[in-house]
Amino acid sequence: MFYFVAQKRVIKDVKKRLCWLLFVVCVTGCVNVPDGIEPVDQFELQRYLGRWYEVARLDHSFERGLNSVTASYSLRDDGGVEVINRGFAQKDSQWREAKGKAYFVNEPSEGFLKVSFFGPFYGAYVIFELDKNYQHAFVAGPNKSYLWLLSRTPSPPQSVIDQFTSRASMLGFDISELIFVDHTANRQSNRVSP
Repeated sequence: MFYFVAQKRVIKDVKKRLCWLLFVVCVTGCVNVPDGIEPVDQFELQRYLGRWYEVARLDHSFERGLNSVTASYSLRDDGGVEVINRGFAQKDSQWREAKGKAYFVNEPSEGFLKVSFFGPFYGAYVIFELDKNYQHAFVAGPNKSYLWLLSRTPSPPQSVIDQFTSRASMLGFDISELIFVDHTANRQSNRVSP
């Protein structure tokens, strides 16, 4: 009898450890740099802070149906970055906002951060191209299903869009699935979208 009770405890303990290991792998597994992508170096966070307009993205559930999307970055007291993503859902004519936090994965001079909007779960934020004046950025997530073109203006020059699509295609992103974001709601009412 004692043998069976001890064996059940061992099995229960192994199951707990496997569940914990699976949890750790899932949480950390989303903070990877996709194959073939290199984060920018000589990154300067202070210059990156402020508002960015999402010009193009690959579709994903947490931004589906949103237009006039912006991302605003500011410093947190703990040395991290506060992230506020905002977009207009035309379906119900409402602004949606998500607040998160980001931290550098390696050195602060590398454009590789981990971002969380949901408690302890982080995803990769990999800046793989950034112009010298910090006016546009090409950003990937943990794999090639996540891609964004960010700009300091809602309508960057066509040359920037062409450079983005060319580079993304060369790196293996499916650019046929790109969504180009309409910023009509931002232009119509600056007081609604601060």
